[in-house]
Amino acid sequence: MSPEDRLKEFLLDAGMVSSAVLKNAETQAKKTGKTIEEVLLSNNDVSEDGLRRVKAWATGIPFVDLSHEKISMDVLSLIPEPIARNHNLVAYRKTPAGLEVAMLDVGDLPAIEFIKKKVGLRVLPRLTSTESIKNVLLQYRKSLQGEFDDIIKKESIHLEKINDDVSDNQSEEDLKKLAEDLPVVKIVDTLLSHAILQGASDIHIEPHEKGVVVRYRIDGILRDAMELPKTAGSGLSARIKVLSNLKLDEKRLPQDGRFKIDLNNEKVSFRVSILPTYYGEKIVMRLLRESVSGFTLEGLGFHGQGLESIHRALKHKTGMILATGPTGSGKSTTLYTLLDILNTPDVNISTVEDPIEYQMPRINQSQVRADIGFTFANGLRSLLRQDPDILMVGEIRDTETASLATNAALTGHLVLSTLHTNSSAGSVPRLIDMGIEPFLLVSTLDVVIGQRLVRKLGEEKEQYFLNKDEVAMLGKEIDLDRMMQFLKQENVVDANATWEKVPFYRPTSGHEEDAFKGRMGIHEVLPITPAIKNLIIQGATGDDIEEQAKKDGMMTLLEDGIFLAIQGMTTKEEVLRVVSE
Repeated sequence: MSPEDRLKEFLLDAGMVSSAVLKNAETQAKKTGKTIEEVLLSNNDVSEDGLRRVKAWATGIPFVDLSHEKISMDVLSLIPEPIARNHNLVAYRKTPAGLEVAMLDVGDLPAIEFIKKKVGLRVLPRLTSTESIKNVLLQYRKSLQGEFDDIIKKESIHLEKINDDVSDNQSEEDLKKLAEDLPVVKIVDTLLSHAILQGASDIHIEPHEKGVVVRYRIDGILRDAMELPKTAGSGLSARIKVLSNLKLDEKRLPQDGRFKIDLNNEKVSFRVSILPTYYGEKIVMRLLRESVSGFTLEGLGFHGQGLESIHRALKHKTGMILATGPTGSGKSTTLYTLLDILNTPDVNISTVEDPIEYQMPRINQSQVRADIGFTFANGLRSLLRQDPDILMVGEIRDTETASLATNAALTGHLVLSTLHTNSSAGSVPRLIDMGIEPFLLVSTLDVVIGQRLVRKLGEEKEQYFLNKDEVAMLGKEIDLDRMMQFLKQENVVDANATWEKVPFYRPTSGHEEDAFKGRMGIHEVLPITPAIKNLIIQGATGDDIEEQAKKDGMMTLLEDGIFLAIQGMTTKEEVLRVVSE
């Protein structure tokens, strides 16, 4: 009997599909050239995990459920985390017969062969579920965290012993020696690796009266990572200054620098800021992962009319596209994604940035150096002599840069930039305040994107519905009729849905701590329509412009957030936390 016939027999025996469904799948498979398995999955007749269980029975390969198992770190670490994550396989038991490896695809022979060579043991493949793989991959993080905590604890005790007699007035030579001391090097390396593995965007090292607190910003929220002895402060700052090429003996003035490390073939840049405080030097490091590939506008959270407006603006050869929002709201990522779409062999793209956050192929990127007079304005002036088609200015900070960017958009260039304002509509008064004439704005500005970042809900979530009082509370925050119209337009809810029947999501009870994983954007996309152009010429306020944009069909930040919350991407509480203006 062929494997496919055996699979069909087992599916029928297990009662997972009826003979009618199986017959229909066979017909579809013949027409499309797909396998019966692919047809059943695409029609949602069976789940992937259900199919794996049946295949395990059909092929005689054992099926293991590890969704609630705790795996020993000795066994788990036999397969490095990046390989486990990329190939969806984990080592879970070591026996005299060999290493038992749970996989989603037992046909991944190159991976099996690689593990066999790496561990020098016979590999015994076992089928498992996606839930099992997720549970075990999470244990890597927790085990690594424990490992890092042990290293830090051990090294900081050693550091305390050697640092007890250290005075505040150390010479540059002493500081250099301290920066190369093994415990200090180990602690800093561990801190950086730990932060990258945790997915942190910033590391804060803060000296206090009794110790040094290390905090990581993960998914936009600062969390305490560890506390080190007070004596660790000078060693840490010396080591980080050495890595960033900063002055070791300068402790009275703020300093800025940067360095780069390579961890598991992932290049990460660190932007360093050092500020003298009462108890020592406070260090903040921003982590920048040097790869933006794979981002799409849809993946960033754009949809509907807003997405169409951006694509229309990207087709123009001239004009200005602005991304607005506070620091850390994902403006740069949005601009890089737009550049990625525009990056074709027939155009010359040049940028002037501070700093260059991601390196992109075939794009000419320049770094601002204010200390030697290479500012945004000077850089932009030079770029205009380089025959560019598309320009990206990292940020419009002053009148001169604003004026140059507007003139570049007038003289046949497409200009992309960012601006610090609280809303998309607020960018117009801000540019006018910078000295840009309203008639020039009307001729150049194409679209303004306002954005924030909200934390994404993971798999551990449950659906719930609002009662009448909760619907009334939500009605105080947004226009419910208008919101319902958006939901119906994009087929998120049925045409006859009411608010009591609209689903919302929250973390499953007991999983609140690890319910969120990663962040995504909520946006408002403001196209400069003829009606808005008239308002700009008349000198209207940001509120007037926003009101008109809403009449033109713009979804505000809050409405877009609620839209995502109803789709189960985030929670309404998270949206209200972020958009609290």
